[in-house]
Amino acid sequence: MASPIYLGKRSFLLVVGATLILQLSITIHGAGADNSLAIDKTNCPDKCGNVSIPYPFGIGQGCYLHEDFEVQCKNNQASLRTRDSTDQTDDGYSNLLDINLLDGEARIQNRVYWSCKNTNGSIDDRNPYYGRVELLLPSFFKVSYTKNKFTAIGCATIANIVGSTDGTTDLNNLHYTSACASFCDSEHGISKSAVCDGLGCCQTSIPENLSAFDIGLFYIDELIYNPYALPFSPCSYAFVVEVSSFKFYTYYALGSNFQNQDRLPLVLDWNVGNEICEQAKKNLSSYACKATNSECINSTNGSGYRCNCSSGYEDINECDYPLLYTCHGDCTNTDGSYTCSCRAGTHSEDPKIAPCTGSNHEVKVVIGISVALIFLIICISAILIKWQKRKLAKEKERFFKQNGGHILYRQILSKKIDTVQIFTIEELKKATDNFDRSRELGTGGHGTVYKGILGGNKEVAVKRSKIINVSETEEFVQEIIILSQINHRNVVRLLGCCLEVEVPILVYEFIPNGTLFQLLHDNHNRQPVSLEDRLRIAQESAEALAYMHLSINHPIVHGDVKSLNILLGDNHMAKVSDFGASRMVPKDAVQFMTMVQGTLGYLDPEYLEKRLLTDKSDVYSFGVVILELITRKMAIYFDGAEEGKNLAASFLQAMRENRVDGMLDISILSVGMEELLQEVAELACLCLSLKGERRPSMCHVADRLKAIRSTWKEILLLKHEETRRLVERLGMASTCDMSPTMYWTAQMMGLDIETPNTGHASSTTNMG
Repeated sequence: MASPIYLGKRSFLLVVGATLILQLSITIHGAGADNSLAIDKTNCPDKCGNVSIPYPFGIGQGCYLHEDFEVQCKNNQASLRTRDSTDQTDDGYSNLLDINLLDGEARIQNRVYWSCKNTNGSIDDRNPYYGRVELLLPSFFKVSYTKNKFTAIGCATIANIVGSTDGTTDLNNLHYTSACASFCDSEHGISKSAVCDGLGCCQTSIPENLSAFDIGLFYIDELIYNPYALPFSPCSYAFVVEVSSFKFYTYYALGSNFQNQDRLPLVLDWNVGNEICEQAKKNLSSYACKATNSECINSTNGSGYRCNCSSGYEDINECDYPLLYTCHGDCTNTDGSYTCSCRAGTHSEDPKIAPCTGSNHEVKVVIGISVALIFLIICISAILIKWQKRKLAKEKERFFKQNGGHILYRQILSKKIDTVQIFTIEELKKATDNFDRSRELGTGGHGTVYKGILGGNKEVAVKRSKIINVSETEEFVQEIIILSQINHRNVVRLLGCCLEVEVPILVYEFIPNGTLFQLLHDNHNRQPVSLEDRLRIAQESAEALAYMHLSINHPIVHGDVKSLNILLGDNHMAKVSDFGASRMVPKDAVQFMTMVQGTLGYLDPEYLEKRLLTDKSDVYSFGVVILELITRKMAIYFDGAEEGKNLAASFLQAMRENRVDGMLDISILSVGMEELLQEVAELACLCLSLKGERRPSMCHVADRLKAIRSTWKEILLLKHEETRRLVERLGMASTCDMSPTMYWTAQMMGLDIETPNTGHASSTTNMG
């Protein structure tokens, strides 16, 4: 593919490229004498096949700025090092399509991940790259988030992508994750549109600063325990692709028609340094933009910068040196020289030698015109500012009305409600330092949460959603009111909202101690979690969900129950949060239709199959949370295998094969606890029943967990009493002045259990 010619002028591009080479050569020469040879491109190839190779890229030793910019040229095919660990045939190099100096971009060909099923349900092993597609970019490169999208093709497909946005290259510790799902129940159900809309093809955006990613595929039929593939669409595909280079056709999702698309274009953003300009300029020894007419440009994709020539410069600017190049008028730089001219109303025989002079009348006219122009500019600016303020006020009013602000405000004035506070956008900007990234608490599928500080140093969590579907204004306002009236100690309370922006902003109470997901799965700060804490967190979370399900007027289905949505307050008290996927159920409705949403690993199979969301969907997801608590494994976990394992499916299989002990967290296994842990496991399996009607209610789950906790306390109390009697028999009681509380174990210290009266004053221990 031939390189595009920007601005319509090939000569201008060549001049800019040559100037950039000169600028970078000065930089490297200043860094050390040995590096001065690195920019001598006299003997360096400038093309490979049809691909131009401009500096800082280069072919061969000494022809590139840094080893990250080394280009290999074999058989007239240019390739760039991308460390593609699944592609051992080209030693981690990807085919290079073109390089754009002005925009700091490079286009490569990236691997397409595909997986097909045979008619008997087995995986087609002809794919030599079956598993994961890994792309780890060098430090000066990022995947363009504006020109690429994560794409999947198939009729029973969930594709996921995990990646790094903080520069890590450890593919086992990637923190960014996203997914998209594609469905079609027949050939006629595949979309005819060229745009991916979820019917045979789906797309989702990728984040900034993405330098590494993994791609995986899951079949919908696997999640609903159907081993056989759709006969008309046995294959699934996933890849990151340049949006402008990809167009969807219906036949892509049929048979194995897309297998011949082995690689597709991918756009990379590149920099010459990984700091922003302000930081880079402080270290002149490594700063790349040292030339006089070189400009430092900050990257728009993460941290980093590039160097560009100042507009029109390819030589020195004589106008910057007035002592050497005299001009008594207006100095204008030209190629290789400069011009000097007098201003309007003045003249000189040669303004390079003699000053420009003019009449007083002409000076007065110039001054008068200048004053008039300045006054006119001030007036126009004032009018524009006033117009912009009125436009902004009208826009705020429109959004306020659109989001039901007037309805909510009337109810507040009529004193029908007093639990909702309406915030202005200015209040929330001040509370969050204008939504500064340093205030981010987390980012999820529904938006970003910021820590805010209101007046009186009151801490709150401010959720700025990506999108909210407000089809019925009154329903949305009613949902806000109901959620704000939830008064349960284990539910994160909604304090108020801001409705004068396009997407409403919600304000919640601030919970300080992170999430249950972090407590269980944070490998960098892993801490022991007692069985008592795990059972208590499970019981409190179940009680919160049961409370929402049993709300008298408006039962609420959460819709996205997972460990990441269970926050931890003081003493690790559970707080259910994030109603991004919540739905209120009419009092007389058992179930309702919805678009498929949720989190992979927690999704109810019945919900996936029928798209019917009920309170039993929450029960299934909570069953997965119980498994996380007793196994300390994630919902989708890696256990030495290349592909992630589904925790629910693995645990159910272990129960059938009577090998549950091998999956339980070893730190909670102890003598005498086998039956209790078996009860917890059986309760989780009951929650994970494929049919919703076979699952217990959340109220039943909460009661069962409460009973299990009581049994556990009785076991500990019995062990304590046996220990005390044993000590008395050994005669220790007669030789040591010790109270019964001296024999409490570490686990007993965390419980409110009254010690039996044995002649001493009764006491109660409460360390929790």
